[in-house]
Amino acid sequence: MTTQFVLRTDKQDGKGRCPVHLVAYFDGLRLKCATGEKCRPAEWNADRQRFRRGFEGAEAANDFLALRAQQVGDWWRKVRAAGETPTVAGLQAALRPVPAGVVPAVAAAQSVAVVYEQYRDALRARGYARETLRQHIVARNLFRGFEEHRGAVLNPATYDLETHDRLLMYLRTVRKLAPNSIYTAIKDLKSFLRFLRDERGVPVSIELRKLVAKPSDSPKLYLSAVDLEALATVMLPASLIPVRDVFLFCCYTGLRYSDVAALHPGNLHEWNGGRVLRLVQSKTRAGVSIFLTAAASTIIDKYAGQRTRLLPVTANQVMNRYLKRIAKLAGLTRAVDLVSTEGGGLVRSAVPQCELVTVHTARHTFATQSLLRGMPVEVLQKILGHKKIQTTLIYAKIIEDFQHHTMQRIWDAPAAGQAADVATPVLPGTICAVEPLAA
Repeated sequence: MTTQFVLRTDKQDGKGRCPVHLVAYFDGLRLKCATGEKCRPAEWNADRQRFRRGFEGAEAANDFLALRAQQVGDWWRKVRAAGETPTVAGLQAALRPVPAGVVPAVAAAQSVAVVYEQYRDALRARGYARETLRQHIVARNLFRGFEEHRGAVLNPATYDLETHDRLLMYLRTVRKLAPNSIYTAIKDLKSFLRFLRDERGVPVSIELRKLVAKPSDSPKLYLSAVDLEALATVMLPASLIPVRDVFLFCCYTGLRYSDVAALHPGNLHEWNGGRVLRLVQSKTRAGVSIFLTAAASTIIDKYAGQRTRLLPVTANQVMNRYLKRIAKLAGLTRAVDLVSTEGGGLVRSAVPQCELVTVHTARHTFATQSLLRGMPVEVLQKILGHKKIQTTLIYAKIIEDFQHHTMQRIWDAPAAGQAADVATPVLPGTICAVEPLAA
């Protein structure tokens, strides 16, 4: 058995301090627990796993860490003698023993909705994005619904694999969530339990790595150049035209709904005889710069001077409802393969394309059309504001046209003696242009 002390520089607070964690290894099993101590990176000696002399009260703090290591060793010998398996809950109990007759500070009977709201307050204080906080509202409501369905409080101190399986069954059969929605809920649950364990000293009875939910590769709908032309030229009632225009603008720029809804004249800048949008994305807080093509500029000019916002964006749910009607009027009614899971198996059905169009379809369309037209993946990553290029590469995997063009070139090439190759078809028009990156 060995113990280490690690400074978690990835969890720096507003004062620049990072928590010190204890990591214990038991015959290949790795457990970790917060010690309750914090310091700045410059005050920590990573090689010696101790506080530097410049840290106020360094001697006492180092003695405290030595005591913690001794407590872990004493606990491990008791566990080994009893033939038991070390757990995080047991480690925490050894480091924070509760005196006899004293009830732990966290009430076991508290609803997860109450405790989870404390977690959201902490995230809000740390400056998390509004969209992230909204997602945690969804998670909180799901866990509260599970409590009502089960008739018992979801207690972190007694949460085990049996309870976890019941939660998964509830999300899948009662709430009828898709695999990716379940995966997101479990990811939020693990973050919540980790917060309670590491930052609030609440005993968590299960190792978080055992809380598993599998995501699935969901197909992303995107529109072709022909589809975009049909949407741009279809005759529509006056009430639907602004919704169509906002959707097309997103197809030309790759903006999410939250970003296009917040655009104002301050985001518009002149550049090299044209115009660009410069903004900070709501979801990722990443700064992006997007060149406005002729088609995008035309939509901006159409609504210039009418309002404080650049475009007449309505509520997301309203736009999604209207977009289905617009797509139907534009003739986007071909059948597409909709794959879902039910009863442990795949369910496939043919659904009209117009029924699947949403505001976010525009972002998928921009990404796939940009790649088809030759935009480098690295440039597309900057425009979309992705932190990891792996996220952008997802779009490269779903472009079937690349596969089709390759097969056409190989199988339909002229016979020997004729032209050696077949040119790859070039899609008409351009919906995207890129502002060159600064040197």
